[in-house]
Amino acid sequence: MRVIVLGGGVVGVTTAFYLSRHGCDVTVVDRASQVGDGASHANAGQLSYSFTDTLAKPEFLARIPGLVLGRDRGVKVRLSPRLIAWGGRFVAQCTSSQAKANTIAVLKIAMRSADLLTELREELPFDFWHREAGKLVILSTEDEVDGARANLEVKREYGCDAELLTRDEAMTVEPALEQMRGDIAGAVYSRSDEVADSQLFSAGLRDLLEAQGAVEFRLSSRARKLVKADGRLRAVVVDDDTLEADAFVVCMGAWSHELLRTVGINPNIFPVRGYSLTLPPGDASPMVSVTALRHRMVYSRLNGLVRIAGFADFRGFDTSADEKRSKLLLDLARRYAPEAADYGADDPKAWGGFRPMTPNGQPHVGPTSIPGLYLNTGHGMLGWTLACATSYDAANLITNVH
Repeated sequence: MRVIVLGGGVVGVTTAFYLSRHGCDVTVVDRASQVGDGASHANAGQLSYSFTDTLAKPEFLARIPGLVLGRDRGVKVRLSPRLIAWGGRFVAQCTSSQAKANTIAVLKIAMRSADLLTELREELPFDFWHREAGKLVILSTEDEVDGARANLEVKREYGCDAELLTRDEAMTVEPALEQMRGDIAGAVYSRSDEVADSQLFSAGLRDLLEAQGAVEFRLSSRARKLVKADGRLRAVVVDDDTLEADAFVVCMGAWSHELLRTVGINPNIFPVRGYSLTLPPGDASPMVSVTALRHRMVYSRLNGLVRIAGFADFRGFDTSADEKRSKLLLDLARRYAPEAADYGADDPKAWGGFRPMTPNGQPHVGPTSIPGLYLNTGHGMLGWTLACATSYDAANLITNVH
């Protein structure tokens, strides 16, 4: 069976890996010159299996006017017809019942993804900076603590091992919290959450698959158009070539919309830009991954370095504010955790990437209305966390394995 995987990020390469296990003849197409060059390149690095909470929930509704008016430094919004259409679907998901259902649905995927990555680590012959770091989500108010308590009661029913800690207990888990500024009313802690570099993972898988002769990679190649004939998808136009196959799977993240619209499919994915810095450690760098909810920032230790990531900009594919936003992230990170990193480093390795957000926070995995065309996209901020499970599922669905 010949399958073309459109997209060479961590989701696309992992999909190719599982397809190759089914004996498929696989080609991966990506416009970048290397795999993992988009949202997979320098994300937070957190494998947040226990923290799958949907963005669409009732309390978010009250924040929307302030976000549109620019009152939140961590979120920038530029209204457009596409954002308004997407936002209408997002608002429809902001009910208590929908938020609970969406969070649980993604949690189930995350739990399976954790098991699959554990299996893969036992057989992969390369390092991708994996570490069982654990994760703390800092809660700033008693209301946040109460909300987290109720949320955890639901999650425990589905295998989540996260627990609610007092301020003192959180300090014991991660002493570096002492130097972080701001109120700490408590924290949610998951000792089983991990960190790893998704770009190194993607690159290592590519090298392995090429060495085995299992997958062909066509990089620096742009997929321009999908081609239907006789009621099913038959080909994709890549640069000036037309590539035919038995099945096609779109794993293009935030860019999936652009390709899918050539055959009339709207996946309702909006690009949400986030940013990161990678710095040498400071005098009090946390070893546990830390998420500061109020400040919309995360701190991760990757291979001895500190990766600081944050923000969520709803401005389409605009990158004109990258330098300004990266500088603000650096300033806020220094203010909140002055000893977490060496903020004066010559090269903070500033980066920005587009996360593919769906209104309900769930990825699209499986067949479309067009025979031969499949999706594995729309993972939002959890692409690295969910990649193994959704790729495993997509490969099984494509090859009709049940």
